[in-house]
Amino acid sequence: MYELVFWKYEDEVYLNHQLVYEALLEEQTVEGLEELPVQVILNRLATVFSGWEKVDENSWKNTKGKGAFQVKTTPQSIQIDCYGTEGKTMNLLADTLEEFKCPLYDPQVPQRYDEMND
Repeated sequence: MYELVFWKYEDEVYLNHQLVYEALLEEQTVEGLEELPVQVILNRLATVFSGWEKVDENSWKNTKGKGAFQVKTTPQSIQIDCYGTEGKTMNLLADTLEEFKCPLYDPQVPQRYDEMND
């Protein structure tokens, strides 16, 4: 499993990414993060991955290739667990969340890919 996590800081807020990630995993509210339009994001993912089989409300499986993913949400975050998913698919997931100004945090590295790291 490869984990992708997304959240959005409030203006002028910049916190320790690892501590934010750990708090979000525990489904804690993090001061300094914006609430996300979770249902809108889920609807957008459903549109982007409309060619994939929707296994349940928050899970998709590629019936024409490799991979599957499951989306877990809190009011402040989107976590996507990827199973056997190709890099280009993970990039598409990250690009889709970028539409909502939610940069990727990759806890495996660990690194957040946002303008502060450019």
